[in-house]
Amino acid sequence: MSLVLEPRADDRRWTAVLSSAPAFVLASGWRVDADGTARASLRCAGTRGGTAEITARAKAPDVAGAARVAFTLHVDVLPYPTQG
Repeated sequence: MSLVLEPRADDRRWTAVLSSAPAFVLASGWRVDADGTARASLRCAGTRGGTAEITARAKAPDVAGAARVAFTLHVDVLPYPTQG
């Protein structure tokens, strides 16, 4: 699954995508394009069930301090059935 974040309308820029439970949902392939669009790939374990929160952080480039959460995606992972 891919996560695509549109360029922000304010002065903030996307800085990172993090998963609260990488054992269930792993965010990888993070990149920010020249136009401000950010992209990440989300991979689910599939054999284990659980929940994760995917958070995207943003901050203004000229302001000191940590980036703040600007977007949260709640993901429920259901395991594949072991028998048909």
